Amino acid sequence: MSAPVDVMSMRDALYEEPGPHTLRRIRIFTGVSLVLVAALVGLVIHRFCVTGQLDPKYWSFFLKGTTWAFLGRGFLGTIGVAVTAGVLALLLGMVFMFGRISTHRPLAMVSRVVIDFFRGIPSLLLIYFFFLVLPQYGVKMTSFWMICLPVTLTASGVIAEVLRAGVNAVPKGQWEAAYSLGMRRTRILLKIVLPQAMRIVIPSLISQLVVVVKDTTLGYVVSYPDMLQNARVLITNYDALVSVYFVIAIIYILVNYAINELSVRLARQSGTRVIGRTNENPV
Repeated sequence: MSAPVDVMSMRDALYEEPGPHTLRRIRIFTGVSLVLVAALVGLVIHRFCVTGQLDPKYWSFFLKGTTWAFLGRGFLGTIGVAVTAGVLALLLGMVFMFGRISTHRPLAMVSRVVIDFFRGIPSLLLIYFFFLVLPQYGVKMTSFWMICLPVTLTASGVIAEVLRAGVNAVPKGQWEAAYSLGMRRTRILLKIVLPQAMRIVIPSLISQLVVVVKDTTLGYVVSYPDMLQNARVLITNYDALVSVYFVIAIIYILVNYAINELSVRLARQSGTRVIGRTNENPV
């Protein structure tokens, strides 16, 4: 049985414990905010009614099995890119991390430049590079790889820094103890430090998959048949912009929520300290 996780709320991590007056103001502002949000939602629904966006013709096609089968194929395409890009980004990010913490200064400097480059460049720009520039030099690839590789590269820079932070979080005493036993740096890193670092950064790595899933929506640039691209086909066929995008948004929200819950579950199992939304102690 895994050890219970030390859980703290996001509020506790960022702020001091609020006093009675502060709690009263928080409740008042929360109530006012809820009223404003409800009014905004009501206004949006009213406008949809006025413009006819809630008419059955814009929603009835979701009762057809063919519609969900079509979206399902797009969903599988999205998951295929996200999983492939996530695995490749993890492997490539680990390579970049090893280079970044290397004792060889030239290698460490080059790795740092590469990591900063991929962290800073937008995924869309890389997609255009793979889609428009490389074919001019005879490099041709399928739409799957034209979306997968750019997403992999941009995510790998972030993952490399996440892994490096995990390595730096391992107490220095463990390095010193291993050195005193005559172990070499590479063996210390692989056998002692890296396993602990992975346990520390598991929630961050899983959460990064949310970003990867979001970046797959850029597949429309290369006409990759993901869920969003198939949604565009439905919009064209049924002239149902609002309803289709609403359903697709709900699906993406559910997928990303599931990924976040997976990160929390893995953190609980590994005994990692979790910053959650509540003060409940998970078991």
